[in-house]
Amino acid sequence: MSQLVLSLFPGIGLLDMAFEQEGFCVVRGPDVLWGGDIRRFHPPAGKFDGVIGGPPCQMFSRLAHMVRHNGYEPKFGNLVPEFERVVIEANPTWFVMEEVPVAPRPNVDGFHNHEFTLNNRQCIDGDGRAAVQNRVRAITFGHRGVRRILMIETALFHNRDYEYAACGGSSGSSLGAAGWDGGADKKTTRKNPGVIVKLGGSKKPKGTLNKCVGSNVKSENSFARLCRLQGLPDGFLSDSPLTVAGKCKAVGNGVPLPMGRAIAKAVKEAITIQEYP
Repeated sequence: MSQLVLSLFPGIGLLDMAFEQEGFCVVRGPDVLWGGDIRRFHPPAGKFDGVIGGPPCQMFSRLAHMVRHNGYEPKFGNLVPEFERVVIEANPTWFVMEEVPVAPRPNVDGFHNHEFTLNNRQCIDGDGRAAVQNRVRAITFGHRGVRRILMIETALFHNRDYEYAACGGSSGSSLGAAGWDGGADKKTTRKNPGVIVKLGGSKKPKGTLNKCVGSNVKSENSFARLCRLQGLPDGFLSDSPLTVAGKCKAVGNGVPLPMGRAIAKAVKEAITIQEYP
């Protein structure tokens, strides 16, 4: 299979990495992390088989009200319409958009959507076990002309113990002191933002671990733990010039690899079906 995929809002490229691991060839579009602006981007029509990406979620985060309370506004606003515009211009066969559950879903003429929520904890990590990080995302798979659905491979047994990971920006950033995806545990508050919390089967916190909060990040151990929760290898970004705080924000905003691989594998299966009832 040789599928050329355009990645929008790629960030550090975790969703791209997952699709590449499943055999897709991914071309990354502009991202604010590298000085790009999606609003000035116009892809060629008919060159890409698929489009993937997740518009910034800060505007839809459950913690956005905390940012506004501190006198800031989510910096990027609603960029879902930009995702829709690029899909229209690129004219692919399919697209995948991931967002926080409360965000609006993309609506592109000519595409039939399959919409669902997926928890990273349902997915399988690199060791063949259920992933430990609890993180819920809304997934929309659009297919041109014919409706197809994504059959996500999930773990047979979920971990009894699991962890939430929240990684916010420093005050004054686009995030303020809020968590990065709107899925942080209720224990992540204004007083104690961005704390990695471990929970057990009782759903009660079992202890507070290393903080990973914007400019307050002081330890590479915090970043290493966040990488493990995201399914990334040790030494990820070891050659990057980013600060530890910058690495945490970039990695924390990405799609966990177990979830990304599950989506990519399901897309690969869905687009190879000749006919779907």
